Amino acid sequence: MNAIVALCHFCELHGPRTLFCTEVLHSPLPQGAGSGDIAGQNEQAEEEEGGIQMSSRIRSHSPAEGASADSSSPGPKKSDMCEGCRSLAGGHPGYVSHDKETSIKYVSHQHPNHPQLFSIVRQACVRSLSCEVCPGREGPIFFGDEQHGFVFSHTFFIKDSLARGFQRWYSIITIMMDRIYLINSWPFLLGKIRGIIDELQGKALKVFEAEQFGCPQRAQRMNTAFTPFLHQRNGNAARSLTSLTNDENLWACLHTSFAWLLKACGSRLTEKLLEGAPTEDTLVQMEKLADLKEESEGWDGSEEEEKPSSQPDVVEGQELSKSSPETSLMPDCNSWNVAHRRLSVFRSLRHMRQVLGASAFRMLAWHVLMGNQVIWKARDMDLVQSAFDVLRTMLPIGCVRIIPYSDQYEEAYRCNFLGLSPHVQIPPHILSSEFAVLVEVRAATRSSLYPTLFDDEQSLNKYEFVVTSGSPVAADRVGPTILNKIEAALTNQNLSVDVVDQCLVCLKEEWMNKVKVLFKFTKVDSRPKEDTQKLLSILGAAEEDNVKLLKFWMTGLSKTYKSHLMSTVRSPTSSESRN
Repeated sequence: MNAIVALCHFCELHGPRTLFCTEVLHSPLPQGAGSGDIAGQNEQAEEEEGGIQMSSRIRSHSPAEGASADSSSPGPKKSDMCEGCRSLAGGHPGYVSHDKETSIKYVSHQHPNHPQLFSIVRQACVRSLSCEVCPGREGPIFFGDEQHGFVFSHTFFIKDSLARGFQRWYSIITIMMDRIYLINSWPFLLGKIRGIIDELQGKALKVFEAEQFGCPQRAQRMNTAFTPFLHQRNGNAARSLTSLTNDENLWACLHTSFAWLLKACGSRLTEKLLEGAPTEDTLVQMEKLADLKEESEGWDGSEEEEKPSSQPDVVEGQELSKSSPETSLMPDCNSWNVAHRRLSVFRSLRHMRQVLGASAFRMLAWHVLMGNQVIWKARDMDLVQSAFDVLRTMLPIGCVRIIPYSDQYEEAYRCNFLGLSPHVQIPPHILSSEFAVLVEVRAATRSSLYPTLFDDEQSLNKYEFVVTSGSPVAADRVGPTILNKIEAALTNQNLSVDVVDQCLVCLKEEWMNKVKVLFKFTKVDSRPKEDTQKLLSILGAAEEDNVKLLKFWMTGLSKTYKSHLMSTVRSPTSSESRN
């Protein structure tokens, strides 16, 4: 995260001052930082914490030193500083942490060496301790602009028995140029900075109570009420924060905390690039979720006497169960029950192709892509559900209508994936139809007929799969283009299962775009048949199987897309442009 975290103090003599700051460096260290690398390495006291390696490094000069700061240094001079304004002693090397994961350096010193950064931090320090404060003068606040950066500031008090009002005013500020990122990081920064403040206040409170117990300042001040305030402190106008907390390692601890804060805040938020409009699968999922929500609300408001005595049939073949709104699942949202996934037999399309064989799988996949009814008869319900879960990945979500398991045959208009128990009788005209395919799962006659393909899955050697159809697909038939590409991806052993899944997503999106063009051309614009044939040739889908596939996939278009096209056609501006 490109930001600077700084600790600021309001000095009673010199006003707002920066005590300690930590910045992120993606390039070599600032001027003079590299001259003492060897000396710094000799004095390293390295610590490993969260992937950050911390060490001390000598710089050629530091604005905090005052005496060695030249005229070009942006830091204040020694005469303008007191104990309360100073953090690192003269000649202190400062702190540098190396992030091994990202090769980023976190550098801590009293002031930034770069003049422009010094000016930005200085202005943020003044504003955080003067005008930009919240009610009560203690708490978080946000301010800034595009020119000087945006600041998250948290002001707080530290107990001091010698200070006016027995407390001194400090602030921790975070400065960056990205306003949105800083605002989104508000809860994180508030919690972590509040923790640092609590630790500082706790240490200072112990010192304050010990000093008050030894020499109560309140009674002493009342006895010398007419003595000038500065004189009654014996000239001790300010005390360092290390003295107030009695912690000699305070600045090293603050460096570690600030460096971790910058690293953690930069890694907790990631950006995702979303290109283009949502896909048709996403739109259909949203529509199904809305329909399911409305249906659930309807069930919640229905009266008990209206509930049917027997379990209702599956509506339109789009729900896995209908026992209650809570147990209803949509087949469009990849939401099979976790237990079913754990007990599933088929792991992927490649796995199914290995089990069924190349020719049987091609016949089955052809019927799936054409929108024909796919019937599985098996005693094992989990086997059928896993098969449907794998096969549905070849289709757009809007084209999937599943009845996973039934005790009676359902017509094709209700579902294109139907699971049946072995005793269910299928009508003869369905068995001989070219618009249906049947997969019968039988007990294998030989235990070694289907050897187990994976050691950790359920054994497949007890099953025999018989794929039949009234319209078998010839081996020499070209078939739809997308089927040939799917088979090419499945047979390519160099592609992992995850890569094949991404190939399926790309192929479906490619052909859904062709479906959109065809729908606009034929249904909305009502072009003649000759023009449609030319369009299909341009789209590379003039073959018979490709045309059937496009017509079937057209039923999977979302209602949102269709209504958008229709409303565009009906608008006066569109009709005028067409004329």
